[in-house]
Amino acid sequence: MANNGLQETLLKKQYHENCPGCVVDEMKERQEGVPIKKLLTMGTIVLSAGRALTSFSLSLVASSALPIASLYPFLYFMIRDFHIAKREEDINFYAGYVGASYMLGRTLTSIFWGVVADRYGRKPVIFTGVIAIFVFNTLFGLSLNFWMAIGTRFLLGALNGLLGPMKAYASEICHHKYQAVALSSISASWAIGLITGPALGGFLAQPAEKYPATFSPNSIFGRFPYFLPCLCISLFALIGAICCFWLPETLHMHPCNSSPSESYDALEAALPKFNGKTETKDGRETASAKSLLKNWPLMSSIIVYCIFSLHDMAYSEICSLWAESPRKFGGLSYSTQSVGEILTITGCGLLVFQLFLYPFVEKMLGPINIARISGILSIPLLTSYPYIAMLSGIALAVVLNCAILLKSVLSTSIITGLFILQNNAVEQHQRGAANGIAMTAMSLFKAVGPAGGGAILSWAQKRQHAAFFPGVHLVFFILNVIEAIGVLMTFKPFLADWSQYESQN
Repeated sequence: MANNGLQETLLKKQYHENCPGCVVDEMKERQEGVPIKKLLTMGTIVLSAGRALTSFSLSLVASSALPIASLYPFLYFMIRDFHIAKREEDINFYAGYVGASYMLGRTLTSIFWGVVADRYGRKPVIFTGVIAIFVFNTLFGLSLNFWMAIGTRFLLGALNGLLGPMKAYASEICHHKYQAVALSSISASWAIGLITGPALGGFLAQPAEKYPATFSPNSIFGRFPYFLPCLCISLFALIGAICCFWLPETLHMHPCNSSPSESYDALEAALPKFNGKTETKDGRETASAKSLLKNWPLMSSIIVYCIFSLHDMAYSEICSLWAESPRKFGGLSYSTQSVGEILTITGCGLLVFQLFLYPFVEKMLGPINIARISGILSIPLLTSYPYIAMLSGIALAVVLNCAILLKSVLSTSIITGLFILQNNAVEQHQRGAANGIAMTAMSLFKAVGPAGGGAILSWAQKRQHAAFFPGVHLVFFILNVIEAIGVLMTFKPFLADWSQYESQN
């Protein structure tokens, strides 16, 4: 009976010869289970940029996360060594701009890379992004001053169009019933980046100071104390680029879906999936020509996604800078190694959650409810951070690790749920453009996050004795306000149309 059902499914669909998308679709209909090899390859790419067929993909996803995650443990000390801050409290202000420059570059080019992915395929964009990581992350480690660091991070973001096509690829390489697993694997590979990146940044930064028997102060690693972690990530990205050759293309390229102008028209006249096609009385199919920008289920999920992205990026920047700031400014006086250890432990816990728990929770609650619950729980958790700083010794280490791990699990649950909403809101040939729009908007908000977060933290550290939210209390209060706005936007009217779309499916 199962074989007969499979044959009937295959007969209903027309597969075109020499079309890579049709080859993948036919494979999806025949395969059983999740394509693990391809997802692992994709994970490597996202990591370097956080069952049998999916392992390649996850390794690619990881490539994209490493340059971001590895920065947090040593950014404070890198800015200090550039001697651009006149006062110690101003270090966080300048650090925020280094973090923002990557996202600003990505803001300017995400739609372009999405359109290219829809016109020429996912693989060329993915390969270009990984090569960009290899080149510009290496140059970032060799930065001589603050402005060189800003420039290399900006170019790294501008030429790295990975995440949008990788999200589209994850949803296309798996059968629809495994979509939650595929997209949670993107977040899982990001979690691998949160494990590996901070470990590299924390343990390998300033190697001449930490390991003088191995690294001479006169060596290149002594003269460029932050080059070693960047070099390791660049070499990993090179491995990801090689892995790209084993990724199958998922974009359909047969005549009915490959007009040269189709990808560009998707931005202005794409057909939203929720509107669908309807048949007239004479059997002809008609479709609404609404643009992606008028696809409210898509745009509403992107808007909410941007708010949470702003919060998450500001939080990630603030958390590391706060931990490394001196105690006299309300910080924890942690070293690069201590921050690296905390973020590595967090990444391990996040990886376990994304791989084994999130798909189960998503089936029970749905992506929207997960986002709402996670956002609500994050607010009291963030409120506790200034009080955690009052602890010391083992109590501080245990409570801080638990708090940061829980916060990361909640944040990733929100983002993964919004990934699912975005990919389901459009058809396959529009996903590159749709994800390009999402990446552009999200990157803009993520560019504001580090710059704004660093500036607010720097300002808060100068008002330790204020009557209204003194010191870092103000920082975490502002983060909670942003989180609360994001939670409110998951209710009507923002996601009302999406709920109707869900009921139709």
